[in-house]
Amino acid sequence: MSDRVRVRFAPSPTGDLHVGGARTALYNWLFARHHDGVLILRIEDTDVERSTAESAEAIVESLQWLGLDWDEGPYRQAERLAIYREHAERLLEVGKAYRCVCTPGELEERRKVALAAGRSPRYDGRCRDRRLEPEKPWALRLRVQDAGVTIVNDIIHGEVRFDNAELDDFILVRSDGLPTYNFAVVVDDALMEVTHVIRGDDHLSNTPKQIQVYRVLDFPLPQFAHVPMILGPDRTRLSKRHGATSVLAYRDLGYLPEALVNYLVRLGWSHGDQEIFSRDELVRYFELTRVGHTPAVFDHAKLDWLNAHYLREALTDTRLTPTGVPATLTGFPPTVVEAGPKRLAALLVEFWLKAGVSKEEIGAATVRWSSLGSARAFAEAVVQTFGERSKTLCELAQASRFLFGGPIEYDVRAREKYLQPETQRHLQEVCRRIRNVSSFDAATLEKVYRDFVAERGLKLGDVAQPTRVVLTGHSVSPPLFQVMELLGRDISLERLEAVLQQKND
Repeated sequence: MSDRVRVRFAPSPTGDLHVGGARTALYNWLFARHHDGVLILRIEDTDVERSTAESAEAIVESLQWLGLDWDEGPYRQAERLAIYREHAERLLEVGKAYRCVCTPGELEERRKVALAAGRSPRYDGRCRDRRLEPEKPWALRLRVQDAGVTIVNDIIHGEVRFDNAELDDFILVRSDGLPTYNFAVVVDDALMEVTHVIRGDDHLSNTPKQIQVYRVLDFPLPQFAHVPMILGPDRTRLSKRHGATSVLAYRDLGYLPEALVNYLVRLGWSHGDQEIFSRDELVRYFELTRVGHTPAVFDHAKLDWLNAHYLREALTDTRLTPTGVPATLTGFPPTVVEAGPKRLAALLVEFWLKAGVSKEEIGAATVRWSSLGSARAFAEAVVQTFGERSKTLCELAQASRFLFGGPIEYDVRAREKYLQPETQRHLQEVCRRIRNVSSFDAATLEKVYRDFVAERGLKLGDVAQPTRVVLTGHSVSPPLFQVMELLGRDISLERLEAVLQQKND
């Protein structure tokens, strides 16, 4: 076995990468980087009925979005069948495995009989000593050592003991010639010289079976670390009924990868009381001995808090940062893109489109900002104005939706409170004044409003708040005059005059 730390992340491509799997990938990545080791990506796709190329691509895309690169692979188990066959034949030749001709129907019937009699539904060993060379389909079973105990010295859970009498002669190769998980994973981990197997603790019950395979193949044992599962708020296993569970779903909801990484690493691992970590800090501090042995509860409010923090942080970040390229199965070639507000602006344009804003509407808004030259520049200005108040990019896109043309929805209570008859003449005069200003920018607009209320002996809120409701539909928004600058003269006046016309009617 290698003297250098070698770990692997080995997902099955039967669906999207969920947050539990993403946390396992993250822990493997951090452990490898902390120890200057190697991370292997292996796609375990021997379940031909459920595995799809689309799922494999989605898993790789998820890892790239999270910034989790790998050093070897991706290997595909479907391309390694000859390797498993070679090791299976070796076990058969030396008598450590045997052919079994029991059909699925026969096995199911015996299982029911055993359960009815109060016995464990284990394989009864019917074919164990028959020395069969059948013509009909057969599976290959391991001749399990059924005396004594198998001890798993787990880094997270400590010593875990399994009674070998509870194990049956499990299948190594199915009758269709495909290897089972417990066989293929051992062959792969051994041949790839994996030193540490870091995976979810739902695999802990498989470990004594796999240790028996290691022993009959004379492979050295790796160290095991089984990470506790993630639960929903009701303390049941996290599932779709608790909300989004896949990495790409969180991306599409407007979460940033650094926020999800920071959140996932803290679901079971800690470094003192620190909550927010840079990527470099995580690599420096991460150790498996600091991973807890009890399940973690997924808290969406905590994730929202972290994402809001990273959105605010990005507003002042002007560095260049490495990121993944569009998903491929060839690895993780890094490229360099702008970070900070420019990065958020590029993402925001996509979220506007998802929120129903048309390309034409975005183009019209860009024309209002013609001095900035592009939709990206307009989006960057919006990010700077709205970013402090948003928890996700999706929320930011929805909150800024009113900046585009067309009707807006008014908060009924805000309209009733602030759009009273006595405010009509104030808004009419404000319209006249802002229509004639030479520059429709926040500083100029603020001066117009302050001069007006000073002349009339009013408070700024007496006029600014009704204006805010008319322009945004709500009584709360980013600073009014920045909002008016983003809306532009035409839309601001159009909305104010439409409300005044309704009052006159």
